[in-house]
Order: sequence, then structure tokens, then C-alpha cells
Amino acid sequence: MNFELTTLSLSAASTQKCDVLVVLVPEGIKPAKDAVSAILTQALKSGDLELKAGKNLQMYASPLIAARRVVLAGCSDGSARSVRLAVAGVANVLKSPKIRKAVVVFAGKATPEAVATAVQCCADVTYVYTTTKSKSEPISLNRVVIGVDDSTKVKSAFDAACGIAKGVAFAREWANRPANHSTPTMLAQAAKGLVTPGITCKVHGPAEVEKLGMGSFMAVAQGSAEPLRFIELRYNGAAKTEAPVVLIGKGITFDTGGISLKPAAEMDEMKFDMGGAASVLGVFAALAELRPAVNVVGLIPACENMPDGRAIKPGDVVTSMNGQTIEILNTDAEGRLVLCDAITYAARFKPRALVDIATLTGACVIALGNQRTGLFSPDDALAAQLQQAGDAAHDLCWRMPLDDEYGEGLRSNFADVANVAGRAGGAITAAKFLQRFTSGMAWAHLDIAGTAWKSGAAKGATGRPVGLLMHFLMNQSGVGTKPAKATRKTTVKAVKTVVKAAAAPATATATTSASVTGVAPKVKTVKAVKPARAASTGTRKPV
Repeated sequence: MNFELTTLSLSAASTQKCDVLVVLVPEGIKPAKDAVSAILTQALKSGDLELKAGKNLQMYASPLIAARRVVLAGCSDGSARSVRLAVAGVANVLKSPKIRKAVVVFAGKATPEAVATAVQCCADVTYVYTTTKSKSEPISLNRVVIGVDDSTKVKSAFDAACGIAKGVAFAREWANRPANHSTPTMLAQAAKGLVTPGITCKVHGPAEVEKLGMGSFMAVAQGSAEPLRFIELRYNGAAKTEAPVVLIGKGITFDTGGISLKPAAEMDEMKFDMGGAASVLGVFAALAELRPAVNVVGLIPACENMPDGRAIKPGDVVTSMNGQTIEILNTDAEGRLVLCDAITYAARFKPRALVDIATLTGACVIALGNQRTGLFSPDDALAAQLQQAGDAAHDLCWRMPLDDEYGEGLRSNFADVANVAGRAGGAITAAKFLQRFTSGMAWAHLDIAGTAWKSGAAKGATGRPVGLLMHFLMNQSGVGTKPAKATRKTTVKAVKTVVKAAAAPATATATTSASVTGVAPKVKTVKAVKPARAASTGTRKPV
């Protein structure tokens, strides 16, 4: 998807040649005298248009408007949330087979948050998974122009949104792939594909993991024919002396539950159990674009949890990398077993912050549903930073308790700790298990079991919490961003921007373009456009 940002009045929008013109109309709008305002005035006067977010009026354009179709979309107070609902409300139009270019123009003042939301929502509603389909039907839309009252004021937010949208698309792509198309080995290849100047990747195989002493991680993997992979990504955006942020993504590429076998119904959705790993990959895809001045390490313990003759059994005791012994009472509580060794490994980087991301517990879904990610941290400052990042990204989380009493149920008669503590407070006791391995680091745990994917007719990965994590990382950057360098051929290309002033005040005065896709996009630089005047006959020159 190619996105462009331009200064565009409603008068200038009427000259934009496109397949659909989407006008985001806030409450209190005072239409002017141009062609777009004329139909807006009539729609409001007749009562055919409601300005409640999500309501819209679709129509064919008049001879004085260059677009083939016009959609007036109510966006209530013009907030980011209202813009999201407005764009989602026109998803069926944007996904129409004959729509190749769309112009989305703000009829009122455009805030940076609203513009960023428009970009992300356009990318979200037009995403289609095609990788394993023999007859794929990709969305025809490949160019979206975002028109605002002053592009210079929202350019930074637009650029960041385009980079984050690429990361979200990358995460969705890999999380959506079936388990036989997203094995630990394939996941490692995807990570290697993200290598660019400033990003490195190292993959540890079974021999290296055994040498590291990751007995807990190896125990989960031993029931599968697919060899495990421990993926280590590094992004160097700041001075070498600066401590990195470490992100750990749970990478169970398929989870049967092991010997504690899951019910057959909906077990196919356990391909999404590597949603944490996918989000880390998505973050690095976004880092390649935005180049914030922060150092980041991404760790992904990747394996399958299968029930063959060599699989771990309930009651088995294994030894983790830091020497703690673990009694495995339930083999379906495997995510914490792979994460604890990765957390121990992360200590060598002396991180400024450590965040693990995992589709860890069904209990978190019961607690928070599908709207908010569970946030666990004993560090108030880190928890507040993540909460604020989630709010800014509209990728919401909610802080959960970590009282010491919740850890009492993890006691074992046969090992240092058990891997489960019963049904009550399951999401919290899982976090308490992980906390035992954090060694005083500034640590947070994000349980994305309810937010990483959707079920039912809309089944598919969401790409969360890439947005939250990227806002968090960009906030960690003390000196802004570094310009993106040339990347490899097979990775996401750097965002290119261009700002050009136009002579006429009613025309586009600044244009920024960027491409968003889960694979390597084509980035197109577009000059500012001066609209042609309408001829006396009522027709116009094409732009």
C-alpha cells in the first residue's frame, strides 16, 4: 500500500482524480462554496448524513468532482477513535475490486493522532492474506492519499504510522501462516530476511541451545520432529554504550498442548501461539523503517509443542538455564517454559527494560476479553510507560496485579517450582512464574492471548501489540530518529519523504509518500499537485 500525505482543502479535493473520495466530516463543520461542500451541505440539510462515527453516505460524484465516487463519512468529534470508526465504516468501499486509488480528506482540523489512525486503519481494513491460497484475490487499492489542512504539522505522525503499519502487516502475515508454512526454521529465515544496515540476526540451533543449558526450552521442543530455533535479533540505533531494550516473543509455532492435549475444537487457532514472536518480527520490520535512536534486542524461542513418544509428561522435572528446577504439572503450560530460559539469556545484555510478549493464558481472555492486552510488571515506571504507549497507539493494555500471594500456588514437593498453580488467577500465576527468572531486571509481561488474533468469520491475526511496542521504543529514544539507510532487496524498503511547496494556496502544499505492506513495498515519491481550474462549461481538466 502506498500512502501519501498532502495539504488538501475540500476545494482542492474536488479536483483529485481518484476512484473514491472519502470525506471525514466532523460535527460542527461549516461547509464552504466548493463542489464537495455543496453536496455535503445538501446531505446535512436533507438529513441523509449522520455525523456519528461509523455512519456514512455513499454516492456517485457530480460533474464538478473528479473522483468517480464520493463517500461522506461522519467522524463525530474528529478524535482518533472516531476516525478509526469512520474509516472502518467505509472498509467495504476501500476493498471494492475497482478501487485502486483513494483520497481520504479531513474536512476539519486533522490532529497527528487522527492522521496516524487513518493510515493504520486504512492498512488494516485492506489487508488480505493470500500466501497459501491457489487463487488469491488481493485488494486492488494500492494508493491512498491522506489530505489534511496542514501537512507539516502531522508529517512526523504520518511517517511513524506508515512505518508501524508495515510492522503490523509483517506480524499479521507470519502469524496467519499455517504451522507447516511457519515452522521454527521458517521463522528463523524470516528473521534473517530483516537484516539491514543496523540490524543483525543470529540463529541458535539445538546444539547451541543445549550448550547454553536451556533445559526448560529443550523439554518443550523434544516432542516435535521440527528442530527448535532460538532467534536473536539486534537493532543498533544508539551508541554502543547505551543499554538496550530487550523484547522476547513466545514462538510456539503450533501448540497441541502436548501430552495434556487440547480439545480438537478450534485447535487450528493454535498456529497463532507464535503471536508474540510475530510481533517481535513486526517491530524489527518497523525499526528498519523508522530508525529510532535506541538499541533493541529481540529474542524468539521457537518450537512446536507436540505429543509424540519423546514428549515431556506431567510430573517430569526439568532444569532451566538459571538452574531452577521445574515440575511440569501441565504440558499445555509450555509458553512459560520457553520464555523463562529466554529471560535468563536476556540478562547478559543488562537491559534498560525487558518486555516479554506471549499468547500465554486463556485466563487472560476471561479476565480482559479481546479488547485489552494484559500488562504485568512490578516496576511502576515501566508499567506506566507501556500503558501510555498503548493509549497513544490505540493498542490498549490493562495493568494486572502481581501480589506475592499469587505465587504460593506454584510450590512443588518435587522441584523448586511448578509450572501451573490451578485455574484461579491463571494469568497472574503465569506471570508470577516468569517473574522468578527476571533477576531484578526492569521487566514487564504482555499477555496477548485475547488480542493477538480474532476468531469466527473474521479469523486472523491482528498484528498487536506492534503499535504499542513501537510507541514505547520511540519514547525511549532520547535524540529522535536516524535516517533509514538502504535495505536489502527482500526486506521492507525505507520510507521516502518529499516536501514541496506549491504556489497556489488552495493546492497541495506538501506531499509525503510511503508504502505499507507485509513484504517489500514499492515506494513512490509524488509531487505536489496544483488543481486545474474548472472550465466554463462545468468540466475540468484531469489532474
